[in-house]
Amino acid sequence: MEVLKIATAGSVDDGKSTLIGRLLYDTKSLTTDKLEAIEAKSKANGFDYLDFSLATDGLIAEREQGITIDVAHIYFSTETKSYIIADTPGHIEYTRNMVTGASTSQASIILVDARKGVVEQTYRHFFINNLLRVKDVIVAINKMDLVDYAEEVFESVKSDFQKLIDKSDFKDQNITFIPVSALQGDNVVDRSSHTSWYKGQTLLEHLEELDAQDVYEKSQVRFPIQTVIRPKKDEFHDFRGYAGKLYGGDLSVGDEVTILPSLTTSRIKEIFFFDEKFDTAGRGSSCTITLEDDVNVSRGDMIVKSDEKPQIEKQLTATVCWMDNKSLNPGTNYFIQSGSSRILAKIKSIEGTIATDFSGEDNSKNSLGLNEIGKVSIQLSKPLAFDKYHNNKSSGSFILIDSQTNNTSGVGFIV
Repeated sequence: MEVLKIATAGSVDDGKSTLIGRLLYDTKSLTTDKLEAIEAKSKANGFDYLDFSLATDGLIAEREQGITIDVAHIYFSTETKSYIIADTPGHIEYTRNMVTGASTSQASIILVDARKGVVEQTYRHFFINNLLRVKDVIVAINKMDLVDYAEEVFESVKSDFQKLIDKSDFKDQNITFIPVSALQGDNVVDRSSHTSWYKGQTLLEHLEELDAQDVYEKSQVRFPIQTVIRPKKDEFHDFRGYAGKLYGGDLSVGDEVTILPSLTTSRIKEIFFFDEKFDTAGRGSSCTITLEDDVNVSRGDMIVKSDEKPQIEKQLTATVCWMDNKSLNPGTNYFIQSGSSRILAKIKSIEGTIATDFSGEDNSKNSLGLNEIGKVSIQLSKPLAFDKYHNNKSSGSFILIDSQTNNTSGVGFIV
């Protein structure tokens, strides 16, 4: 069964958790005890309706304040597809969590309160979806019940959002607008009788038709080595396999490949999925390969097709989303983790911060604070094989790790 990974985004109180709870309820994905707990808590809070946000807000602080703080992953299935939804926070101070939730998603749902329209966080969330190259974005204009399901309100919000789309440099993105009421269930799973003017699909109908392709779209083959397999059995004493996950494209027996960064060449001899041999491995596969030649391959190396080599440099420029309370400053040292490769790096310069409303860059700043996004030049201690992010997501992204605390401090997208 296909698995579709979805991220949600929206400003505070736009109804993200309620929308997900409604999806779970209307698809009969809530267990009996969970439903009973929601009913009891809703009554205790004095509501005359079911508070579906209780289905996802798991932290005590979230339930007390009625907000989302952490990224919650929710799982449910229909007859045709399985879903993993990342319910991400709306507060600006938790924007880094939204980046985390959207980084592995194939689709995103951005909620907009029909009464408030496009607000500052809408800009930010749409910008991040563009930055991460999320191909399918659903703009759910929520709380239509509070504006009497007025078509003109829906069209006005849609028009304002279109101004953001016009500023985007990601022209392959598919944007779909749906009028919904998460609380009442209008156009979430079932079509609403209150929006006869809307001829499109419900939210679930649209999700059901999306192609659940791998988050790493088809591009050039990238096979970062996770581990080298040398069995300690006499019958396999000559076996040397290289295990990892295949991104970008397919690998077949006989393909000429290059090992990076050494630039050694060989050919694919065998492909294993556990103990079975196959002629071809498809993108997204976790597999083990062997090579025709006895060459030196280690964890952190990358195998590519010989006619599809990436860049190999000791310096790179990237768009960085900063996630640490400690500011990012020139001259500081971090580890870059790209795939299975970890390299010591020095921040050479910060060229400025990037406005999330598509208004441009502020070149007057030379540091990045928590939740800020900027263009950063980085010097590496040894060569790294990489692609530009818009060409290959797997080899075009990395995380920055604090060399002292070992915390993940930022995420970068190579430009």
